[in-house]
Amino acid sequence: MNISELASAFSKYVPSKSLDTCVDWIVEYKIAVRITKSRNSKYGDYRPPQGGKGHRISINHDLNKYAFLLTFTHEVAHLVTYNKHRFRIDPHGKEWKQEFKRLMTPFLKDAVFPKDLVIAINQYLNNPAASSCSDLDLMRALGKYDKRDEQWKLLEEIALNTPFRIRSGRQFIKGELLNKNFCCTCLKSKHQYVINPLTEVQPIKNLIPQQKKKTGTGS
Repeated sequence: MNISELASAFSKYVPSKSLDTCVDWIVEYKIAVRITKSRNSKYGDYRPPQGGKGHRISINHDLNKYAFLLTFTHEVAHLVTYNKHRFRIDPHGKEWKQEFKRLMTPFLKDAVFPKDLVIAINQYLNNPAASSCSDLDLMRALGKYDKRDEQWKLLEEIALNTPFRIRSGRQFIKGELLNKNFCCTCLKSKHQYVINPLTEVQPIKNLIPQQKKKTGTGS
């Protein structure tokens, strides 16, 4: 794939004003970028050269362009930090935080992001976490630019005790807020799980309660 083909393929994932920089990173560091299915626990990851393979970055396919760029830059910061320090430092320590902030700064000055996101990202960059998923204020700001089907809502938007399903198909009942997450009960196993308030859910209407199995010897 030549540079023009790479730019054309990548343009569907990132804001136009950031495209040249992203392509330059891919070419300079010889990054193999893989677009993956949605992962609830993370938006992307970085893997250093190993087994004859070079730098590898994977990003979830369903991120909006602003979330994709933020995640891609997060992972490139891991790559740059790895090149400088290898495995001698904390993966999300001060060295990575410095690189992440340095790589993000030009995007924040060049009107790549809307003003509301610039504010949210600057606040996040004061002390970036291992996963942007853990910063609820940033996730709410980014979520405004998602394209969501009206049938799907955020968990924090539905009422307490509402039954709902998540993207995997598993069904729960929304429980009380526990620290930053909701404690929800799985309808099938009755086990309780803590679920991020910004998880996309589909409320279940006209839920038919499961009937208890009858016991006895019969005739």
